Amino acid sequence: MTGEMIYYSRMTLGIRDVLRQPVAADPMAALRWQMEHREEHFLDLARRVVFSNPQHPYREMFRIAGCAWEDLAAEVGRHGLEAALGRLAAAGVYLTEDEIKGTTPVIRAGREIPCGPEALLNPLVCGRMTTTSGGSRSGGTMTPKSTALQVYREAYHRLQWREFELAGRTGVQVRPILPSTLGIGYNLRSIRCGQKTAKWFAQGGHWLDAGHYRAVTYWMVRSARWMGASLPLPDYLPENDFSPVARWIAQRKREGLPCAMLSYASAAVRVASAARDAGLDIAGTLFLVDGEALTDAKRAAIEAAGCEAYPKYAISEVGSIGNACRRMRTGNSVHVHSDAVAVIGRRRRAPLSDAEVNSLMFTNLLPFAGRFLINAEMDDAGILEPVDCDCEYARAGMNLRISGIYSYGKLTGQGITLMGGDIVRILESALPQRFGGGPGDYQLVEYDGARQAQVELRISPRAGAGPPAAVRDFLLREIRGCYGGALASRVWTHSDGLEAVAAEPLATRTGKVLPLHLLSPKVEAVRAS
Repeated sequence: MTGEMIYYSRMTLGIRDVLRQPVAADPMAALRWQMEHREEHFLDLARRVVFSNPQHPYREMFRIAGCAWEDLAAEVGRHGLEAALGRLAAAGVYLTEDEIKGTTPVIRAGREIPCGPEALLNPLVCGRMTTTSGGSRSGGTMTPKSTALQVYREAYHRLQWREFELAGRTGVQVRPILPSTLGIGYNLRSIRCGQKTAKWFAQGGHWLDAGHYRAVTYWMVRSARWMGASLPLPDYLPENDFSPVARWIAQRKREGLPCAMLSYASAAVRVASAARDAGLDIAGTLFLVDGEALTDAKRAAIEAAGCEAYPKYAISEVGSIGNACRRMRTGNSVHVHSDAVAVIGRRRRAPLSDAEVNSLMFTNLLPFAGRFLINAEMDDAGILEPVDCDCEYARAGMNLRISGIYSYGKLTGQGITLMGGDIVRILESALPQRFGGGPGDYQLVEYDGARQAQVELRISPRAGAGPPAAVRDFLLREIRGCYGGALASRVWTHSDGLEAVAAEPLATRTGKVLPLHLLSPKVEAVRAS
């Protein structure tokens, strides 16, 4: 309790620090400066953070690769930043997601290199506010957000505002309350840029299990108001019910006020589906989504309500990576924030699979970013390509696109590893087409059981899917069709081990949900144990 009080007190001071900063008359000037000097900033960070610290994990990787700072500077000057990063990755200068989180050792050239989340923090900055990764494989990784970074990100806010002409729309967001800082952070940026969010809906849990987070969120919002920032207080949604959001948007449309909604992609689907189920007209609403892949199935569910959806791509440990523009109306694509991050791809085999993916590797370039990562691999894949686009992002120099972004993260149990891309198709398309429901109604959960790893297929009651045994058999057939050879045999062999059980609320377990956010704890489950 004392630790939480200190944590949230520091966060309140972080809000104060941001509010004390003057709003830049031309926030794009800093962005343009960073774009022009990105290679210089990378080399300066490498020199001050890595090469000046003999104990830094990357320092040992550079030593094993036979690369001194002078060699790195010459390589970047001769071949350019991205080409130099590709050569470094081939020489062993990179980190996987599990290595970053400290769940697997870093071994290069037969030597184990001490590493962990704390060793990768940027010592040149400090921040009173933090972001925390989802913690699907660990307890979550905390990354500080400096005041300079939060002020700098206002340039991205302005870009998005102009690109989607948001001045003519009413802003609404469906965001979690604390401990997530997404809702408060976005509201803070909006107010500093002169655009207040009209409504904040949140899933806050029950008072019995999340009352202290509701109380701290209330206190934080009130504190911001005392400091002069009129943040909205969240309106809490009923459990597993997004219809209040749909009704609020429909009412604004009747008043002649089209809306722009910011949320996780799964929440956008739920709002669009709730509108269709209730016969509410929210056509023309703009959904700006993040938090998970905007798959074809999710986009189709949103468009079925007459709305449009555009993704944002961010990773807690790396930061903001890119935004879609108005032209990106298909696929899961974004313009890369090349001022803040360098992105390269490397062909590799996905873990414990024969599938080859173009794994994305990220390098921080902002001097005030919370971490300095070089070639960080976060279990995401996509296609990197130049883009010829007439949009606000391209005019800012962001002419690199990542398309087809997806996670190749894995669910592993009984020696069986299932690839994320195939599972997304089965959960969001094949199962709904066969049994009813839509994206978000079928989810796989991996957690540590009493004796071994266990995997459950969780089904929302909304889907009306019928007997769990029928869903189980169909799921296994679909998986068998994706994975040939020995893996398919193992999947089929273990089918007798699946049984229908009553699922406990996920909040009582330590589990990994792939690839979707769990939307309702009151579900049926098919367990592989």
